[in-house]
Amino acid sequence: MVESTSYLYKAENPEHTVSLAARLAPYFRPGTVITLDGDLGAGKTAFSKAVARAIGVSDVVNSPTFTIIKEYEGERFPFYHMDVYRLSQDEADELGLDEYFFGEGITLVEWSSLITELLPEDRLAIAIRHTEDGNPEGRMFTLTPHGNPYKEWCEQLKENGILQ
Repeated sequence: MVESTSYLYKAENPEHTVSLAARLAPYFRPGTVITLDGDLGAGKTAFSKAVARAIGVSDVVNSPTFTIIKEYEGERFPFYHMDVYRLSQDEADELGLDEYFFGEGITLVEWSSLITELLPEDRLAIAIRHTEDGNPEGRMFTLTPHGNPYKEWCEQLKENGILQ
C-alpha cells in the first residue's frame, strides 16, 4: 500500500479533542474504520468517547481493554469500539473482525498497529501523541487517510482550516 499524505490537528485541551471528533462525524458512513495508535495515556479512549458522543451513542463508553470489543447503538448506525492491546495476531484473526470492518457500523480500533495485517486497506489512521510545548493537556493528532473517502474528508477539513 502506498503511504498517504498526513494531516495534523493540535488539541490544546480535551474540548479540542471532542471538537475534532465532532468535525469528522458528519462524514461517517456505514463501514467507516478509524484506527488509533499512541502511547499509554495519549488520549485514544478519550477520542473514542468523543466519536461515540458525536454519532449519538447515549451509553457510557469506556475502554474495552479486557472485553476487546464493545458494541453501542448510535443515532444513525452502530459503534464498534475495539481495543486490541492484549490480543495476539492469531487471536485477532479468530475474532472475525471483517464482520465489523465491512458491516453497517463505525469501527474504531485502539492499538491498531498490533493487527496491521488484519485491517482493511481503506481506513483513517490516527496517531495521538502528547505535544512538546509543556501543556499537559495538549495533544497532536496525525491523521493519515488510506483510500477514499478518507482522503476527501481530510482534504475538506484542511480546506476549512481544521487540519494542517
